[in-house]
Amino acid sequence: MSYFRTAMLMAAMTALFLFVGFLLAGEAGIVIALVLAGGINLFAWWNSDKMVLRQQGAREVDARSAPDLHAMVRDLAGRAGLPMPRVYVMDNPQPNAFATGRNPENAAVAVTTGLMQGLSREELAGVIAHELAHIKNRDTLIMTITATFAGAISMLANGDLAHARV
Repeated sequence: MSYFRTAMLMAAMTALFLFVGFLLAGEAGIVIALVLAGGINLFAWWNSDKMVLRQQGAREVDARSAPDLHAMVRDLAGRAGLPMPRVYVMDNPQPNAFATGRNPENAAVAVTTGLMQGLSREELAGVIAHELAHIKNRDTLIMTITATFAGAISMLANGDLAHARV
């Protein structure tokens, strides 16, 4: 069901992209927007998780660099019947966490240093379990693709495609 929802989202966003392309540059805008939408769809499917992690300044950690966090994620993922996701830490005092990835086999969990310092071990486990639930339910694919398309629509709204009218 999640892949169907994702496909519907991608189709709707592509249609919106084409419509905006038409408004900005007529028929040439539709063609350009279609090519861009196809590229963005492929990029979003394969790379949106990496893009989000890079944008947030997340660095991957392992069992040596963050043993407690890594062990906690491994234990909770095992209990949930999930493969071990990649684990990232963001140097940020704001308490936050998110999960990303197109499927459980390509998932990642990221937490801020503020979250790790501000919560007890049990509270942190609850937050990570919540993020793993997003992975298990495959919500992460829709969230990351939506973020990618929002960036693309923002690019269109700024008029980058309008210059194609030459």
